[in-house]
Amino acid sequence: MKLLIGDKNYSSWSMRPWLLFKHFGIAFDEILIHLDQPGTNAAVLAHAPKGPGKIPCLIDDTGLAIWDSLAIAETLAERFPQHALWPRDPAARAHARSVSAEMHSGFGELRSHMWMNIRASFPGKNATPGVLADIARIEAIWRDCLDTYGGPFLFGEFTIADAMYAPVVMRFNTWQPALSETSSAYMRRVMAVPAVKAWIDDAFSETHAVAYLDECR
Repeated sequence: MKLLIGDKNYSSWSMRPWLLFKHFGIAFDEILIHLDQPGTNAAVLAHAPKGPGKIPCLIDDTGLAIWDSLAIAETLAERFPQHALWPRDPAARAHARSVSAEMHSGFGELRSHMWMNIRASFPGKNATPGVLADIARIEAIWRDCLDTYGGPFLFGEFTIADAMYAPVVMRFNTWQPALSETSSAYMRRVMAVPAVKAWIDDAFSETHAVAYLDECR
């Protein structure tokens, strides 16, 4: 299988499925396509001509293209049932799907004002009322999951839900909003996961830059 991803410094959507492949030891070939380039869309379509030209995109061993981070995560969970990508317990699995879908479709203020840039540092910036409301909701999700399932991750062991929120951890590390100790401790645990550390290391070794994402606006 091949996974098309964007720059590790910026591509929050790419980070999610990549972490799942790495954490669960699922073999794949990584194809990195730089973001915000004139040929970005064409490069994606060259590998997956039947898709929308967006990344991340998984191309399986039959040539089928699966795009969108949550769709890729569900595909991996379906094809590799020996790994607990979702919690085994049905009630916990439904809960994990709910908070993952909420992350997937929501938190527009946070996405717009606190984008992912692992190499940057914008402490205290862009903390608009809308962003603070999003952060409060994320902290409530994290606290509820950790209290309910006992940690160290949202549903005990690292699952798709943690991969879905890993880019939020990257954002919080860059923008440094005020957070509870519960949230800060969860962030430290996520950043210590070997797959997450590998992604961060790769982000710092990249040289391609996207100017508008490197400036706090």
